[in-house]
Amino acid sequence: MRITLHIWRQENAAAKGRMVRYEVPNVNEHMSFLEMLDVLNEELIAKGEEPVAFDHDCREGICGMCGAMVNGVAHGPLAATTLCQLHMRHFKDGDTLYIEPWRARAFPVVKDLVVDRSAFDRLIAAGGFIGVSTGSAPDGNAVLVPKEKADLAMDAAACIGCGACVAMCPNASASLFMGAKIAHLGLLPQGDAERDQRVVAMVAQANAELFGSCTNMAECEAVCPKGIKIEVIARMNRDFLGAKWSGRGTAKE
Repeated sequence: MRITLHIWRQENAAAKGRMVRYEVPNVNEHMSFLEMLDVLNEELIAKGEEPVAFDHDCREGICGMCGAMVNGVAHGPLAATTLCQLHMRHFKDGDTLYIEPWRARAFPVVKDLVVDRSAFDRLIAAGGFIGVSTGSAPDGNAVLVPKEKADLAMDAAACIGCGACVAMCPNASASLFMGAKIAHLGLLPQGDAERDQRVVAMVAQANAELFGSCTNMAECEAVCPKGIKIEVIARMNRDFLGAKWSGRGTAKE
């Protein structure tokens, strides 16, 4: 296959970026998208040019490291798929692809397709954890959890924090990411005790990081590689309003 790529190149955060055109004439349909970029980089290095910088780690759709906009869609055209799991057989010979980094004020470009997603780390540090001491690990059946809640918590816990929801949202909102973290902790008995403080702290941190507000466009759900549903955002909003109206969201001394 011959693929034409237009890739965003930006030397560093302060530099002015631009789209650069590349021809990749020897693409195998069984390659993953990142393997195709590897082939391009090998050719660039052989010519003494700077390779394209992009994030990756496990390449198995688990770590959440990879991610880019492919023809305007986060992670590319295939639903429920990370960029590393996207294969070139889903494109045609002669296709032209435009590849850009995540676009969000809270995710500044570091270099080329690499963005700084440490804002997510600060959201987790603000409240995405359980601080209540639970002692040593109990027996799996010692804490009874209704199956419905357990299933919802597990579905929300599938979030890998890749940032596609933010990149695709017209408002660059982190609501799906936050909703998933808040839901998977708050639905379980161990996390219920801090549910009010958690949601208030995480929403405050999201505002500080300049993430936008959710306006229910559902673009986040459409591109989430793990199929997180926007119902977690509704749950987060209910928790937030309840915590603020009751005053229970204030951190205890």
